[in-house]
Amino acid sequence: MESAHAHRKDEHLSVAELEMRQRPYNSSLNGVRLLHNALPESRVADVDLTVHDKNFPFTTPFYIEAMTGGSQKTGRINAKLAEVAKETGLAMAVGSQSVALKDTEAIATFTIARDINPDGFMIANIGAGHPVQHAQTVVDMIGANALEVHVNAAQEIVMAEGDREFMWLDNLADIVAKVAVPVIVKEVGFGMRQETIATLHAIGVQYVNIGGRSGTNFARIEDRRNRTDDNQHAYLYDWGQTTAESLLEAKALTEKPTIFATGGIQTPLDVVKAQVLGAKAVGVAGHFLHTVMNEDTSGLITEVTRWQNHLAKIYALLGVRSQAELLQVPYLLDPELLNYANQRELH
Repeated sequence: MESAHAHRKDEHLSVAELEMRQRPYNSSLNGVRLLHNALPESRVADVDLTVHDKNFPFTTPFYIEAMTGGSQKTGRINAKLAEVAKETGLAMAVGSQSVALKDTEAIATFTIARDINPDGFMIANIGAGHPVQHAQTVVDMIGANALEVHVNAAQEIVMAEGDREFMWLDNLADIVAKVAVPVIVKEVGFGMRQETIATLHAIGVQYVNIGGRSGTNFARIEDRRNRTDDNQHAYLYDWGQTTAESLLEAKALTEKPTIFATGGIQTPLDVVKAQVLGAKAVGVAGHFLHTVMNEDTSGLITEVTRWQNHLAKIYALLGVRSQAELLQVPYLLDPELLNYANQRELH
């Protein structure tokens, strides 16, 4: 029989898929409008989608974000995602490996990803409350090229068995200084404000994933798991900053880490908009999970390949050839986003 922690992984997977079916996500990036260039003077063949970063040399600026692992069912999903990553050249992050630190049977549900994709770019995953020894262990477990350390205070608050102490900064500094691979500090879906990003930068964090609201909603998911009183934390379902708001927060900083983004990414245009707002790379979770669960591995390979082709088309349509040039693309904000930016003085 699988552990209670492994069962929790299955519940997260099932509830996340149910949420996707019942409430299709409305990307916060819909509030960003890119201005059309009628004379782009460009060729699709000249577009370079490469992420130019020494630690994250992705050939495509989006990757498979952390989702699964820890139970037999989620291990099978990790196997499918790893096959997709291998066939399409995408980087892939696994879900939180904390369960595998306590339950040795769970280890194989993560190592399967490396077994299937031995040469791919793999990102390990652990919570911010774990010591540096645990962080290095999960990196070694899958031969990871990088590590995501997730911060999830809002999720823990709603989770019936969740943590109630969030003293993480010293621990994060230790992990960043001592783990043998690059470290991304990532929010799980409630966004970040500029003060948080600046604090992380001050303790040595070089990569931050703002993990904005508008994608998988862990407050809602944990309420569903609690079962005792559905929607008892409904007042927290819109807690935090959206992906678009968080990117505007980061953009306002002069000194900052390299910014990644995730949260409600549904289309190739969402990827480009996030890049225009300053994201170096973009993680996709819910949409890819829904696709692989409903259309299997071949369906997700088809979807990823389509996204890769369409990204090059969008770059060319905007008259840019690389990610660096995207930062010069003019855009407008809808009234809600503009009001947010004005109140936060994000200029």
